[in-house]
Amino acid sequence: NRKYNSLIHVSHCTSNKTSHREFVTFSFVLISRTIINSGLRSISPRAFAKNPHLHYINLSGNRLSTLSWQPFRTLRLSHLILVGNLFNCSCEIRWIQLWQQSSEARLAQQPLYCKTDNSMILLSNINITQCELPEISVSHNNLVVKAGEDVVVTCNGSGSPLPDVDWNVTHVRSIGIHQTNSNLTTVSTVNLTLFNVDQEDNGKLLMCTAENMVGMTNASVLLNVYYPPDIKELTEPEQRHMHCIEFTVYGNPLPTIHWQYQGQRLQESTFIYTMVYEEASDWLYGCLLFDRPTHVNNGNYTLFAENDMGTDTETVYAHFLGSPFPVPSFEVTTVPPVSVTHKPEGDTFGVSIAVGLAAFACVLLLVLFILINKYGRRSKFGMKGPVAVISGEEDSASPLHHINHGIITPSSIDAGPDAVIIGMTRIPVIENPQYFRQTHHLGKHLDTCVQHVKRRDIVLKRELGEGAFGKVFLAECYNLSPTKDKILVAVKTLKEGTVSARKDFQREAHLLTNLQHEHIVTFYGVCVDGDPLIMVFEYMKNGDLNKFLRARGPDAMILVDGHPRLKGELSISQMLYIATQIASGMVYLASQHFVHRDLATRNCLVGGNMLVKIGDFGMSRDVYSTDYYRVSVSTDYYRLLDLPDLLVLQVGGHTMLPIRWMPSESIMYRKFTTESDVWSYGVILWEIFTYGKQPWFQLANNEVIDCITQGRVLERPRICPKELYDIMLGCWQREPQQRLSIKEIHRMLQTLGKTSPIYLDILG
Repeated sequence: NRKYNSLIHVSHCTSNKTSHREFVTFSFVLISRTIINSGLRSISPRAFAKNPHLHYINLSGNRLSTLSWQPFRTLRLSHLILVGNLFNCSCEIRWIQLWQQSSEARLAQQPLYCKTDNSMILLSNINITQCELPEISVSHNNLVVKAGEDVVVTCNGSGSPLPDVDWNVTHVRSIGIHQTNSNLTTVSTVNLTLFNVDQEDNGKLLMCTAENMVGMTNASVLLNVYYPPDIKELTEPEQRHMHCIEFTVYGNPLPTIHWQYQGQRLQESTFIYTMVYEEASDWLYGCLLFDRPTHVNNGNYTLFAENDMGTDTETVYAHFLGSPFPVPSFEVTTVPPVSVTHKPEGDTFGVSIAVGLAAFACVLLLVLFILINKYGRRSKFGMKGPVAVISGEEDSASPLHHINHGIITPSSIDAGPDAVIIGMTRIPVIENPQYFRQTHHLGKHLDTCVQHVKRRDIVLKRELGEGAFGKVFLAECYNLSPTKDKILVAVKTLKEGTVSARKDFQREAHLLTNLQHEHIVTFYGVCVDGDPLIMVFEYMKNGDLNKFLRARGPDAMILVDGHPRLKGELSISQMLYIATQIASGMVYLASQHFVHRDLATRNCLVGGNMLVKIGDFGMSRDVYSTDYYRVSVSTDYYRLLDLPDLLVLQVGGHTMLPIRWMPSESIMYRKFTTESDVWSYGVILWEIFTYGKQPWFQLANNEVIDCITQGRVLERPRICPKELYDIMLGCWQREPQQRLSIKEIHRMLQTLGKTSPIYLDILG
């Protein structure tokens, strides 16, 4: 009952608190422990069970005569110091000798001794016999079993001393697990029986261990559970770049799949085919893809999944387009059969009447059909003029029509002789870009086609940047302009091929196609024939507006690689011209009920003759990493961590947000509206009149949050006229409804642009 004094040295604690006054509440991790010269005689097998991260243990100078390997079985030790302990030369310290031989835990460099018959022997020199690690074997390495069956697997352990053998099956779902032991003189055997094997156990490992005083060895058995196919998911068609019937199928062996359409085996082609996106040993995920489907593709699609264990089927109804012709309905009258052996005169007369009426009805229908074809050829869809046809192939041209819940709207009927009604229920991909250019006058409510640019027509020249979607390159594109053989374009690649990334890519392509304005960057189309997916934009030779402003400002010598300015500083008139163009683009975005959410000079591009356009290539987040902050949600509070390049604002998800350009309602409540875009535009004006400085450049990230939420605004730039700063203040009203509208701002800027600069109040 002797009480030992222990010296415990704790180092390298990690904690989520920093206050020394609250040390007792720390949740720390112990990674080093020292117990020296304390007269310690033994250590419990679970002594370090609650300290799994220990990597340094010093037990030197104690009275340990024997020591088991079990206290250290789960630790990854870099140092185990045992010098100064005189052990008994027995099998119980054989594991230390083995660790010395394999240079584990720096034991090889330590002079350790054991005693026998009053003599001390260097542990590395003693020969301990009949004392070795267990040997283990299992009856199967890969156990194949059908779901629902019973199976027995055997584990044998041998060695001296004879080991204890055990199966670890805590993670297995199969019911009725039973173990039987059989210990002989030289072998320990354990039979494991699994009853009613569950398919969820497919791919799991059954672990068997054999332990004695020298150490532990183990062996594993891989469960390969065969089970019939199971179609977990089969969805209705979803519009992406193509229409997709999504499916997920499980089964082992991996099922083969095929489709039936309306009860007949589907013959796949370049227009309808199966694409498997992800595949494992017992499941696959993919889509049945449709390229420009029409009403003739409507119907029931049945998925068949088959393997050696069975078959599973699921059916989904797909509706792509309504029929361009109403299908006439007929009442079919069944005429009872007439007996051949008995023909009374009254019956014969009745039959003659019925046959005559039927013949008359057929003639009438034939006449109506001829009249419809004769007078209806001019307009199949009720339009007054010829129907424009958009097609990728000569023999597959089909008119595109606008379906609104199955009803052709009056506005589409009266659209004029050259109207093309384009479907809103899908995004047709068209080969000839010139077809699309003829449809811009049809009205803002009409949907448009995403143009297809062939991969062979794109020649990459150099990388421009990298953003959330992928890399952006300068490229030459052929067959895009009717007047030039090739033009310079900017192409954005999709770096991830996941389904969610493809959906985002499709949504952006659809959105950009519908945004057409002289101050919005032109979107030419997509390239989807192979990976990576590509978007093609016009190339603006002077780059983004932020760099343009800095290159034309007073600090250009410092900011632009030491090269002198070629054109001098921007004048107030030129700055006003830039601001007016951006406002014009924003008026258009507001008219389309489009909220940009990331308006800043870095997302505006400059072309020749100081032409400015709004865009967002997604590449600015790489170049301007300090302008963005990662956002993730906490249920009831914000936590701000001031990091070198970004601000971590805990508000849910993981999103990069431009805090310095956002109003308080966007920061605190994630509310983005046309009014929040107006706030951002006020910051753009500030950037323009400071030659591209970062807003709140003098403040840390968390200080910016405090300033904005407390109602503070940016100070007036030195060269900014008072009239322009008044517009900024009108953009930065705390209440969104009190801010200037973008139309008002555009009108005010146009008025100021007509005013001679000498009359603008610069001094205030």
